[in-house]
Amino acid sequence: MSSFVSRYRDGARAALAVAATVWFFGASFGLVARAAGMGVLAPLFHGRLPRRLLESQLIVDESWALASRGGGRFDRRILLGAGLLLYVSWVSGTAVGVLAGDALGDPKDLGLDGAFPALFLALLAPQLRAPRAAMAAAVGAVIAFALIPVTPAGTPIIAASAACLLGLRRRP
Repeated sequence: MSSFVSRYRDGARAALAVAATVWFFGASFGLVARAAGMGVLAPLFHGRLPRRLLESQLIVDESWALASRGGGRFDRRILLGAGLLLYVSWVSGTAVGVLAGDALGDPKDLGLDGAFPALFLALLAPQLRAPRAAMAAAVGAVIAFALIPVTPAGTPIIAASAACLLGLRRRP
């Protein structure tokens, strides 16, 4: 086997543990998307398969939350507009971080270590209007905080997410 092919296999092996975590996040997203009324690439996306696949790449947490209209409804134009701007922002921000990172200083000094948690809390808040959703979030938070000191990084959020999804799926 050529070293060219073996390097690809080495990369796949190196990412195996991360891929398992990503798979669980993907499954969680799929469950939430289905519960919100989205099917395979959802009726939200129109046109031929390549167009739908391209547009679906703009679904990120932020564009999903901004486009949500409740009751499983989403505004396609808001989803795509927000997703496109967020993509450009991510790529350009990454480039600035790589190219000018030393000039920017330590992310902790800028308060950026709290940016991701603050972002997700801001996205979560509007989704907690229903009592069941608020209860699922509270139970998830308790589970995550209880597991933080005794489990590896990443495990508390996966366990809390799974518990939230199970709680939301149960019929009252």
